[in-house]
Amino acid sequence: MTEEAREEAARQRLFIDAARESVGRLKETTGRTPRACVVTFGCQMNARDSEKLTGILQACGYEITDSEDADFVIFNTCTVRENANVRLYGRLGALSPLRKKNPGMKIALCGCMMQEKDEIERIRQKYRYVSLVFGTHNLYRFAELMCACLMSDDQIIDVADQSDAIVENLPVERTYSFKSGVNIMFGCNNFCTYCIVPYVRGREKSREPKEILREIEHLSADGVIEIMLLGQNVNSYGKGLSQEITFAQLLKEAARIDGIERIRFMTSHPKDLSDELIDVMASCSKICPHLHLPVQSGSSRLLKKMNRHYTKESYLALVRRLRERIPDLSLSTDLIVGFPGETEEDFLQTLDIVRQVEYDSAFTFLYSKRTGTPAAAMEDQVPDEIAHERFDRLLSEVQTIGRRRSSRFEGTVQKVLVEEKNRQTEGLVTGRTPHNLVVHFPGDPSLIGTIVDVRLDQAHGFYYTGTVSEKK
Repeated sequence: MTEEAREEAARQRLFIDAARESVGRLKETTGRTPRACVVTFGCQMNARDSEKLTGILQACGYEITDSEDADFVIFNTCTVRENANVRLYGRLGALSPLRKKNPGMKIALCGCMMQEKDEIERIRQKYRYVSLVFGTHNLYRFAELMCACLMSDDQIIDVADQSDAIVENLPVERTYSFKSGVNIMFGCNNFCTYCIVPYVRGREKSREPKEILREIEHLSADGVIEIMLLGQNVNSYGKGLSQEITFAQLLKEAARIDGIERIRFMTSHPKDLSDELIDVMASCSKICPHLHLPVQSGSSRLLKKMNRHYTKESYLALVRRLRERIPDLSLSTDLIVGFPGETEEDFLQTLDIVRQVEYDSAFTFLYSKRTGTPAAAMEDQVPDEIAHERFDRLLSEVQTIGRRRSSRFEGTVQKVLVEEKNRQTEGLVTGRTPHNLVVHFPGDPSLIGTIVDVRLDQAHGFYYTGTVSEKK
């Protein structure tokens, strides 16, 4: 961490102390501990950001709750697709009866959607009861902004257009004690024509490897056994650092840290996935044999329009190299239906790549026009009825193949990291295999956070039921 970042972290801790005094006064006034709720929309990076927000709120004296019937409510927003924006405004409207019951409620909005000027103006005009708005580039200043918010009834909007600062040494409250995300980079330089992320997350910035490795060491010492390295495109990690390092080299160093038993990462852009990374994945038992490799389309013509920098043929060649070196690899992907100009032939090419690759799972999306992206201005927007019909066909194919692929482990014994009590059935616990498959099996909550040998008795689509394997 740079000296500037250290000073900023120290500065924010002073604001945490000041906010704690304000929350303490609120506790004296109300006779109870004020409560705070963080609601997360979007990706794993947003989830990690929410852990930071929760840690700061807790350090300031708030009791953390899952209920939006709270004194301080934060919506950490996503804007990758239009429905995420719609969902936010619906949730804001649903707070109305809670605000009437608790007139002192503070509502804060942050995250990717808050980097869009039109959305900020809409909030400024129509949602005056929102107390605080900040974005992705100044999330580390949350304690400072919260102080201002607690001492004022005015709406505070503080959104930075960009920032080179990486300030990580602040309180974090992890969702799980035994696993954690670790940010290794921020932003994106790819500018896929449909994607708003480079505009709201900014250009790529990599953290120094020694800072990442130190964080992983601290997590291991605190009981974490599984980490997920996070970035918009982890495969381009290290570019621009004073001493360049590849993502594969960082993975090797992370795998050397005692106590860490599993390493995951996402997301990988196909154009940057190197043979060096494939070799590291194949040779290191700690790296889970699961890779999320978004293809988006099987049409080389559309991939060029999307600015993806690979073709159907080069993607398939990459998959072949991966499976030659890691035969048991589980592959997941993202697929877009209805991109501008998509013809029936383009769509059939997407169906074909799904059949050739045989993904274990896939996230399928209808193209969502995002204002400010090149694709939004493209002609030949696909009519909704055609896009929906293709989406249904693709989803059916993906689910059929995924069920067949996922069931290949039936009857085997797998190491399962137990994550929680089963939410539907008493007496069951739920965990994940290294291949990222969900397993439900009879077990005591004391197993949570441990890795258990489980026989996968029966496949149920995309999850298994199983039983603990007796040790011989």
